[in-house]
Amino acid sequence: MTSRQKPSSGRRASSGQRLISGPGILLVWLYGVMVVGAVSRSAYQISTEFDRAPLAYSLSALAGVVYGFITYTLVRGGERARRAAVVCCAAELLGVLVVGAWTLADPGAFPDATVWSDFGMGYLFIPVLLPVTALYWLVRARAADRQAVAA
Repeated sequence: MTSRQKPSSGRRASSGQRLISGPGILLVWLYGVMVVGAVSRSAYQISTEFDRAPLAYSLSALAGVVYGFITYTLVRGGERARRAAVVCCAAELLGVLVVGAWTLADPGAFPDATVWSDFGMGYLFIPVLLPVTALYWLVRARAADRQAVAA
């Protein structure tokens, strides 16, 4: 049996094969929406007015790439994907907190908003809530996988 196959017994795979079961489906959907929002916004801004706010538009593009990678890892499944998703969600949260605090402390540093400005206020605070929720779910789902294997 390869690592991508499901076990023949009724037990869940210890490798976390189904990261998109239960709440994971909602996380994939939300991250997918954020990919579209961040990438389309930054692509337009970079192609039409990059000289106006290059840092802000580049950060929005970076956010879109991070959202895309997290979406991919959640869909892919497996323990390596789970670990990659945890690292990326932690990096995303750090980025949101740093950029959010920076935009509040020095509003002039960003002539235009990024996805993470003001902790994601322009996106209904989803950019700050999403990584916290994803980290909680990924850690909780891993613990449930370990318990299912031990049983």
